[in-house]
Amino acid sequence: MKKLFWDYLYLVILAALIIFLDQWTKELVRRNLQVGEIWSPWEALTPYVRIVHWKNSGAAFGILQGFGGIFMVLAIVVALMIFVYFPQVPRRDWSLRLALGLQLGGAVGNLIDRLRQGYVTDFISVGTFPVFNIADSSISIGVAVLALGIWLKDWRNKSKEQDSSSEPYDSGEELSSEASSEGQRSG
Repeated sequence: MKKLFWDYLYLVILAALIIFLDQWTKELVRRNLQVGEIWSPWEALTPYVRIVHWKNSGAAFGILQGFGGIFMVLAIVVALMIFVYFPQVPRRDWSLRLALGLQLGGAVGNLIDRLRQGYVTDFISVGTFPVFNIADSSISIGVAVLALGIWLKDWRNKSKEQDSSSEPYDSGEELSSEASSEGQRSG
């Protein structure tokens, strides 16, 4: 029971931090900018990086506009799945634990917007990339961390396999039987 508490505490604190940052930044944008209004601290940066108040009724980065209801249900399902699955993740699997916490925080951050407003507030605009928010970033970073963790685990496993296949034989008996079969082939 104690392990379960600490596992969920990690998940909840990480997700709550993401949710807080997401909701706080969105509220700042909603209070200070009209929908469609752009702000940049330096005019020279405006073509590259800017804050723009945007309504998003679709998925992350503005895709599938008008399908907000589906994404609301999907966010609830994903959040529940993460919450149920998380205690089964070994503590040493830091990448999966971090990825799930980031994804939970991002999913709930955007879910709060959908429930309160019927759409998600996006505001980070970089170049010609679609406008996004902290929750979208958290989900994307969670996916990247997950992919990195899988790649590292696979790389470690391959390294272990290579190390074990290059180890010398343990007994002379195997060497002598191999040598005798070599001798039979060449003779």
